Amino acid sequence: MLMQSAPPLGDLENADEFIARHIGIEPEDEKKMLGVIGSASRRELIEGIVPPSIRRAQAMDLPAPVTESAALAELKAIAKKNQVLKSWIGQGYYGTHTPGVILRNILENPAWYTAYTPYQAEISQGRMEALVNFQTMVCDLTGMPIANASMLDEATSAAEAMTLAKRSVKSKSNVFIVAGDCHAQTIEVIQTRAKPLGIEVKLANSAPEWEKLMNGDYFAVLAQYPTTSGRIDDLREEVKRAHAKQAAFIVAADLLALTLLTPPGEFDADIVLGTTQRFGMPLCNGGPHAAYLACRDEFKRSLPGRLVGVSVDVHGKPAYRLALQTREQHIRREKATSNICTAQVLPAVIASMYAVYHGPAGLKRIAQRVAAYTAILATGLKRMGFTLTSEHVFDTVTVKAGDKAASLMARALDAGVNLRLAWGEYVSMSFDETTTRNDIEQLWSIFAIDGQALPDVNDFAKGIEPMIPAELRRTSAFLTHPVFNTHHSETGMLRYIRSLSDKDLALDRSMIPLGSCTMKLNATSEMIPVTWPEFANIHPFAPADQRAGYAQLDEQLRAWLCQATGYAGISLQPNAGSQGEYAGLLAIKAWHESRGDAHRNICLIPSSAHGTNPASAQMVGMQVVVTACDAQGNVDLADLQAKCEQHSAALAAVMITYPSTHGVFETQVKELCALVHQHGGRVYVDGANMNALVGVAAPGEFGGDVSHLNLHKTFCIPHGGGGPGVGPVCVVEDLVPFLPGHEAGGVPSNGVGAVSAAPLGNAAVLPISWMYCRMMGPEGLTQATETAILSANYISARLKDHYPTLYASANGHVAHECILDLRPLKDTSGVTAEDVAKRLIDYGFHAPTLSFPVAGTLMVEPTESETLFELDRFIDAMIGIREEIRKVEGGDWPREDNPLKNAPHTAASLMGDDWSKPYSREAAAYPVASLSGAKYWVPVGRVDNVYGDRNLFCSCVPVSDYA
Repeated sequence: MLMQSAPPLGDLENADEFIARHIGIEPEDEKKMLGVIGSASRRELIEGIVPPSIRRAQAMDLPAPVTESAALAELKAIAKKNQVLKSWIGQGYYGTHTPGVILRNILENPAWYTAYTPYQAEISQGRMEALVNFQTMVCDLTGMPIANASMLDEATSAAEAMTLAKRSVKSKSNVFIVAGDCHAQTIEVIQTRAKPLGIEVKLANSAPEWEKLMNGDYFAVLAQYPTTSGRIDDLREEVKRAHAKQAAFIVAADLLALTLLTPPGEFDADIVLGTTQRFGMPLCNGGPHAAYLACRDEFKRSLPGRLVGVSVDVHGKPAYRLALQTREQHIRREKATSNICTAQVLPAVIASMYAVYHGPAGLKRIAQRVAAYTAILATGLKRMGFTLTSEHVFDTVTVKAGDKAASLMARALDAGVNLRLAWGEYVSMSFDETTTRNDIEQLWSIFAIDGQALPDVNDFAKGIEPMIPAELRRTSAFLTHPVFNTHHSETGMLRYIRSLSDKDLALDRSMIPLGSCTMKLNATSEMIPVTWPEFANIHPFAPADQRAGYAQLDEQLRAWLCQATGYAGISLQPNAGSQGEYAGLLAIKAWHESRGDAHRNICLIPSSAHGTNPASAQMVGMQVVVTACDAQGNVDLADLQAKCEQHSAALAAVMITYPSTHGVFETQVKELCALVHQHGGRVYVDGANMNALVGVAAPGEFGGDVSHLNLHKTFCIPHGGGGPGVGPVCVVEDLVPFLPGHEAGGVPSNGVGAVSAAPLGNAAVLPISWMYCRMMGPEGLTQATETAILSANYISARLKDHYPTLYASANGHVAHECILDLRPLKDTSGVTAEDVAKRLIDYGFHAPTLSFPVAGTLMVEPTESETLFELDRFIDAMIGIREEIRKVEGGDWPREDNPLKNAPHTAASLMGDDWSKPYSREAAAYPVASLSGAKYWVPVGRVDNVYGDRNLFCSCVPVSDYA
């Protein structure tokens, strides 16, 4: 028998196998797709789309790809360089136990982490119910009437509270008072935010300073409750003093403490903020964690971020939806009061489920245990001769150690414990739900003088009073809704979580073809390291040598992203794309100021830009000047030149998106960059569409000075139902000194302070992008870009006879997304783009991006991860819907009573005895035969948006309303 020769060893090792796992298009599929498009090869297609002037001259200098198992092993070796010590550092970050049922079924479950922001309400009812639970939890614990669906972190939440107060109160002052005993990182982020807005931050670092400032002129005050050193202040009279000045009083409050403390809403605070990290989210080296922001009812229409409200569907049933200002950046643009366009949904869901699982009694018991252990520690230290800074504390004890402080810190480290050194001579310890009796005894031993007898925890076993003043102990009930008093068994909790995820449509069910949002594969191997203890259990302010693994991860990922973008330096601190924009514009502003050009404040922004662009420019104190786009959707260079010349002396920057927001590679981008540079401005290239550039072109090479990336788009961090994200800011060489610093985290600044609470922002999700780059290598990343462009052009070509593509290049091609023009259909049939979006739900799809950047259109982005089968399934659905529209156009179905106008169809609506529609139930439910075996049933009918805004209700609906 003829023996075949063995294949080469390299083929057997198959180091690049992940590339084929990530990219959904097989070689045979590619040939078919190219035939439909009319291109002979993928290279020919790309060369006909990407302008020759910007194509990369050489490949990215990245490591060659490795297998999933090899990448995990390599990353594990890096993770082991982190040292996981017991951290009693506090300062807003605490140990917590993530209940296993929540860890496995939410944090590690793609049904939850691959979902998108709930713009399409009908297919997002599960995660929005969880967010309403979150909002209810915050309202109940803070005593405030309204709360949003989470913020990025506590420090940025405080900065947003400052600007919310500024635009909401009657005081005309520009002074903002901050208690010096707030968290250091919060103070720093506030100072960063205040400076370009002309707000003067005044710190009150002592009681006399506080008195002096409170008697002066100011528009708002911020106090921590309890303070960062642990002290519980009675703020009731201070609130009255602020209100007498027509100013707002803002409280940064610990939610767990509020189960025992009088909530700020009960002493008339105006705004309350904080973090929900200790409700089940690990330390994560600083993030991702869901912050919260709550306010008085009068402020609700200025409340930043997302708000989930309760409305009704077409059948009169309660239904959830995003409410009020959730798209204010796109509506108000340069007049927007905030550039926050996302949230921390996945951590917020975990926090809300933590409250659901433990219930009010469970949360109070956890808080009581923390307070009891803290009181035992404090009492023992006093017996040992130490002086405490406060007699009233919840979870944090601060000892005046004087010249012994340094040696105490060293002894703690030798014992495997992190304490916090405060103001040079004080040592702080913060307890949490992970604290044990052994921890108390260990801390006593660290503080003991050699030979000193230690207290015995058993001496306190019969009970010890918490160190909370009697007049500030909570008496009001909280979390009384049945949802927080029902699902306390694991079986009950498991089924509740499953029932909510079943209501949603996430990437684990079908393609999510959202243009500009890049919903690509979040590979399981990329996700696995997120919950490794070496990454999850690190405190962001632990000593640097304990974070050596994170430092290496940071260094390598920044180097790889520099290769992908062509830039010289990157900061991974911004924890959202909006914050990356903000940091980038701050860098440009600081650079101009360093050259004596502080007067340069004009930011040119094309009319097609993402709404966060003008909002970010406004936040750094720049004046937005809008430039025109031509009929093809490109930046109008003649208008841009005129505006450059008009504002030449004051030109600070231009902000463009490339490829354009309209999904086209503009051929004159290098000329645009040169024009702006000629007039002394810098070029900001929004990185939202980097999935069309990596390996093909680099903004840092074709003229960009600054870009932000969306790691939750191009580099595979999952969207998490609307967060977390990471928005690294990338800059050219001369702007590197102006990347954001973080004094509290040991990162020096050069004019630009911290933009996030933690030095590495949402650090725990960075391993996802590291894994992606490591497994793809330079060839894989380039192939991913080219395949994304191929897939978008395939969809555009196949649908051109049904829905014309609105913008294309001269040869009819698009970039990585295409805008389908549905506007003519309204005249011929009465069908709108929204009707098509809702009908797609009946076909089992999440709609493409609706009416952005052009009203009446759908913007489709398939990404490289979808298979040809799934692309064709979507195309067939769109064609099927077009045939339905033709029936309306032909008079077979009435304009106001057809499957599109009535979509989406619930099972309940189809099962009633009375069916008087002019189309069959089968046509409504099963428009294509393949749905009969795998039907997603939408839980509610079309939601009434107008009703929801007119009748705003953002906390749990009484059970009677569901009857």
